[in-house]
Amino acid sequence: MGPLSLIGGRSFLRQMLPGLPMLSRDYSLSISADLLRTRAFIDGRWVSAASSFPVVDPATGREIASVSNCGPREAEAAVRAAYAAFQEWKRRSAKERSLLLRKWYELLTQHKEDLAKLITAECGKPMKESLGEVAYSASFLEWFSEEARRVYGDIVPSPAKDRKILLLKQPVGVASIITPWNFPSAMITRKVGAALAAGCTVVVKPAEDTPLSALALAELAAQAGVPAGVFNVVPCSRDRTPAVGEILCTDPLVAKVSFTGSTATGKILLKHAADTIKKVSMELGGHAPFIVFDSADLDKAVAGAMASKFRNSGQTCVCSNRFLVQSGIHDRFLERLGKAMDSELRVGHGSEPSTTQGPLINVRAVEKVEHQIADAVAQGATVLRGGQRLEGSFMQPTLLANVTTDMLCTREETFGPLVPVLKFDKEEEALAIANASQVGLAGYFFSRDIDQIWRVAEQLEVGMVGVNEGLLSTPEAAFGGVKQSGLGREGSKYGMEDYLDVKYMCFGGLTP
Repeated sequence: MGPLSLIGGRSFLRQMLPGLPMLSRDYSLSISADLLRTRAFIDGRWVSAASSFPVVDPATGREIASVSNCGPREAEAAVRAAYAAFQEWKRRSAKERSLLLRKWYELLTQHKEDLAKLITAECGKPMKESLGEVAYSASFLEWFSEEARRVYGDIVPSPAKDRKILLLKQPVGVASIITPWNFPSAMITRKVGAALAAGCTVVVKPAEDTPLSALALAELAAQAGVPAGVFNVVPCSRDRTPAVGEILCTDPLVAKVSFTGSTATGKILLKHAADTIKKVSMELGGHAPFIVFDSADLDKAVAGAMASKFRNSGQTCVCSNRFLVQSGIHDRFLERLGKAMDSELRVGHGSEPSTTQGPLINVRAVEKVEHQIADAVAQGATVLRGGQRLEGSFMQPTLLANVTTDMLCTREETFGPLVPVLKFDKEEEALAIANASQVGLAGYFFSRDIDQIWRVAEQLEVGMVGVNEGLLSTPEAAFGGVKQSGLGREGSKYGMEDYLDVKYMCFGGLTP
């Protein structure tokens, strides 16, 4: 198999984006042949399906590769392989699992450039962000390689003199891992690192838009020496996703389901998993508030807004979605944020070094942002920056003022480069607006008032709070939400809990 050649970059954006002539040329991308994998990875072998589906560069609409389109049969085969491998993998010592995860981490670091190119090619994010994602992905393997050796049980004081009470932690079994397109590498390693460290085996179903990153991870896992059947990948098209997902959530050999994606899809998977009472963890939709109080450091608040909103063109679950700015600082915040958008944001193909804003994942994503802007303007919002849909999957970064809670952009998650700003007067008002949501993944606020910081941090109904900080993800911290934003936590020392069962062992008949 030769190196991947990605051809894209037509002149379709030249008229819409003057000053970005690089979009008028073709793009080519070459990576190591070993890392361009287009078949399923089951039981340590590369397996072809009866048909294939295209993976498309969202910036150009051009096909990157044709990938095996797995169905229920391949999904069942992967589950059986994982179940068979589990019988041996769970007996490996924690140190053995740790060393294999460490080797996998080292290989990701070694191949970071090629892995980043794959991410940019299939999901469109700028190369700088893709390199950051590879480092983030690797950090979870490093973290869980260390945590593998810290799965401690307990010896509990017994009420009876002739008994000892022991609490043991054991791996649950096969875990189905269903991941999204916006972090096609990191969302896999965050889950799989914990699962493998705990002694579980996995079947990964990557998003249909971004299977190449998952398959590259499988290749590196094999190179690291991860045994056959421990890590399996079954890519499939959008049409086949419901059938494959159902198998992965209902097969009796599966003990655990971990999903990152929309709340609506999460509810469907929860229903599937309920029939066989599987362990389930869900990282679902977000609708993050970003609150700027009068006491805030304005420069830090603007920098935090830029970092939180425009990473991956606004396509992250923890992106700020509703911007609430107190009246005393409101006008100055809008002015400075607008200037920062003008000076720092550059729309273009992710392969270009100057690009900070790549395409959205597909045309449907652009249409959603466009619809929210139109709805807001129809209800009296003012467009201060951007507001226009560009050709293909590109969208201008957009700043809206005079926004109200009746508008769609404050009631629905956007997943795009849209900043809707609402003005408020009192702290209680901001908290009421921020908490008026059925989801609660992340929230952010900026303040230099210590009393206010403690009050607001405790009262925000979210799983993660950024205080004077717009970026909060790290493997050392627990990632997850409340309300309908999900169940369980990933990363941190808590990240392995959902992959472990606690067994109570009562050792009786002892001589006092």
